[in-house]
Amino acid sequence: MQTDRRNRVIIQNVQPEIDDGRHFIKRVVNEWTQVTADIFSDGHDAVRASLHYRHESNKNWTEAYMEAQPNDVWTAAFQVTQKGFYHYKLEAWVDHLLNWHNGFLKKQADRQDMAVELLIGADLLKRTAKGYPKAKAAALNKAAELLEKKGAYDEATAAVLSQEFADMVQAHPMKQFQTWYDKDLRVRIGRDRAVFSAWYELFPRSAAAKPGDHGTFKDVERILPRLQELGFDVLYLPPIHPIGTSNRKGKNNSLDTGPHEPGSPWAIGNTDGGHTAIHKQLGTLKDYQHLIAEAQKHGLEIAFDLALQCSPDHPWVKEHPEWFLWRPDGTIAYAENPPKKYQDIVPINFETEDWRNLWEELKKVILFWVDAGVLIFRVDNPHTKPFAFWEWVINEVHSQHPDVIFLAEAFTRPKIMGALGKLGFSQSYTYFTWRNNRREMEEYLTELTQTEWRDYYRPNFWPNTPDILPYHLMDAGANVFVLRLLMAATLSSNYGVYGPSYEFMENKGNTNGKEEYLDSEKYELRTYDWNARNRITEAMTAINRIRREQPALQRTFNLTFTRADNESLMSFVKVSDDGSNVIWCVVNFDAQYTQSGYVEVPKKLLGIEGRVNLKVTDLLTEETYHWFNDWNYVEINPNKFPMHLFWVSMR
Repeated sequence: MQTDRRNRVIIQNVQPEIDDGRHFIKRVVNEWTQVTADIFSDGHDAVRASLHYRHESNKNWTEAYMEAQPNDVWTAAFQVTQKGFYHYKLEAWVDHLLNWHNGFLKKQADRQDMAVELLIGADLLKRTAKGYPKAKAAALNKAAELLEKKGAYDEATAAVLSQEFADMVQAHPMKQFQTWYDKDLRVRIGRDRAVFSAWYELFPRSAAAKPGDHGTFKDVERILPRLQELGFDVLYLPPIHPIGTSNRKGKNNSLDTGPHEPGSPWAIGNTDGGHTAIHKQLGTLKDYQHLIAEAQKHGLEIAFDLALQCSPDHPWVKEHPEWFLWRPDGTIAYAENPPKKYQDIVPINFETEDWRNLWEELKKVILFWVDAGVLIFRVDNPHTKPFAFWEWVINEVHSQHPDVIFLAEAFTRPKIMGALGKLGFSQSYTYFTWRNNRREMEEYLTELTQTEWRDYYRPNFWPNTPDILPYHLMDAGANVFVLRLLMAATLSSNYGVYGPSYEFMENKGNTNGKEEYLDSEKYELRTYDWNARNRITEAMTAINRIRREQPALQRTFNLTFTRADNESLMSFVKVSDDGSNVIWCVVNFDAQYTQSGYVEVPKKLLGIEGRVNLKVTDLLTEETYHWFNDWNYVEINPNKFPMHLFWVSMR
């Protein structure tokens, strides 16, 4: 029961705060967390507020005074410098010392007699001093002595009117009857790769140089210099485990398979092992660890595909039949998403009575690969597993290995995708693939970057995946492939491509009319000319180099859309955290014809007062333009580049 109801200040609408403090927000080392809240009191008394924060390893809190903004909004920020968790809370109170000082200034300006006001101030100063250590209280007590000193009216009045006195009052708030907002608000601090990465996906079995050969980890090592040249920093490999033989899928997802069909890598497990085993034809665990080490030498990390599902031949089916669903006829239930059937995959039953042992076993799988050197997991279909499991297992892994990154591969309903982000996934797949015009893209990116989503959901933009060939890429030419690549890489600081398929412009859709590849690599071996170069590889090399050189492109949530007078043109600006780097992109959604128009200079964003005087250099073409107007002309020929990527110099 609350016995003291004299705390008059209200604190509400605290941001960032996810689900009333139920979930933490995300940052990386050296980023800032800006905290805002609506803070007010009854009447007209002076209100003060503080933001308190600490790293989980510290017992003591650091206090930062908040600043008042219009409409009773208060703000403060703190920089996170250590990995792990930070905690933050808010405190607010009526500051009677500050209230007196504000009134003193007004009354003295009205030429009122201030003798009694000086005595009131002296009393408030002494009461305030009791709340501070002796060293800090000394200035308050000294000022109080002057204010109550007989015959010192003019001197005391002048002192109260001084800037030094005002600074002292601000630095020594009088705290009493505080209102606390403490809902265990938390920030999880990870590493920079969580906010800035360029992913390249390839099937290791398709890495062989000779047609018809099954690729190995050694073959992948041979490709590493090329990926480094292209500028990627994460190499993602689909599942590397033994592949089941029961109901093995053949060409184009057919059940009519021949003896040499390699099967889908996502049908995990056979007599050679399950989720901690490696497909024999790829190599050994030692070979995989050697690949990880070699990748690091080329500036790459290996991302592991965590697919928590099994083939009917997985050892767990015999060892733990209670972890699966069985039909009345005694057969195991395979995965279905009606009318789709996945006969080569059996889902895990997370509602089993033995769920505790199941969870522990799955955690062991993750930790096994972390011990092998994996720090990035692309998680397959996490939305088909319980939220509670992900929250638990991610927290368990992060408590031992805070640098581990989890990417949620979930193309599903927005609230489910958002929930996975809240539960701890470091990055998430998105709807970027299906946003095909200016209005759709602006609306979607505004939601991701300007609402609370920005605090828990880090988008990773993929133009394609082995499962998805979007309609706009079907039968498309190089202009469309370059356009989607450049948009993914500039709108989001995290992006990825299903690599060889994308750079060699595979564009033949399945005859079933769905957004799928004809002759999908999921079900067959491929051979690529890894020495080939084309317009797409050149665009990849250029955009990845530019991203590394331009800090503004290394963050997603610094995105601001600006106005353009042509609906085919989309204009957006990114500014680095310190304001020193400005990138301005203008996109032509028309991949066939040149489009032109005028784009508006965001003067407020760029801090421009008066006349515009900008030099903009297109980092893709090295062409330079000088802009002197509020609106400036642009022309984009998609056969050259479907985007202007300007570095902005303000003179």
